Amino acid sequence: MHIIGALTQWLVETIGKMGYTGIISLMFLESSFFPFPSEVVMPPAGYLAWKGEMSLPLVIIAGIAGSLLGALFNYWLAVKLGRPFLIKYGKYFFISRESIDKADEFFRKHGHVSTLVGRLLPVIRQYISLPAGIARMPMKTFMLFTSIGAGAWVVVLTFAGYLLGEHQDLLKEYLHVITIACVALAVIIAVGYMFVLKRRKKS
Repeated sequence: MHIIGALTQWLVETIGKMGYTGIISLMFLESSFFPFPSEVVMPPAGYLAWKGEMSLPLVIIAGIAGSLLGALFNYWLAVKLGRPFLIKYGKYFFISRESIDKADEFFRKHGHVSTLVGRLLPVIRQYISLPAGIARMPMKTFMLFTSIGAGAWVVVLTFAGYLLGEHQDLLKEYLHVITIACVALAVIIAVGYMFVLKRRKKS
């Protein structure tokens, strides 16, 4: 708890000094493959908005922008390196060319929902951009659903910090509830999507 408190304080000071550029930079790291959790970025920024030192709408926009830029970075890496790497070295990891093609086909058909759902899930949210890039998911579609999924996560975290105000010590407890709620939402979206697909096939 002492370490988390010190880290939160450091982030509040860092974001306070760097402003919205700091939020974009830190969320870029979080959304790419660097292990930097958004849970320790957006709530402190929301807290600064509560104090009146930052604008709440601009904090949210900066958070979404950073998330999208980080996702695009992963997407670009996957486009440039992903498929050639898997084709060349995949056999050493029991990944066949056929399985790669099947994964590509799946993502071409269901990539929009996969991207949206993936952005709501812990750990997966940082890496869902990689299969999207390997399958060369249309850029506009990727950006749209990444922004929606990342936006929902950013808004929730920012408002958590904003609404808690000076009671930031309760954040850890609320983050647990928020994570469970986001996972539940992801499951609902996935189940709903599969239900719609079945209805379409029957009709």
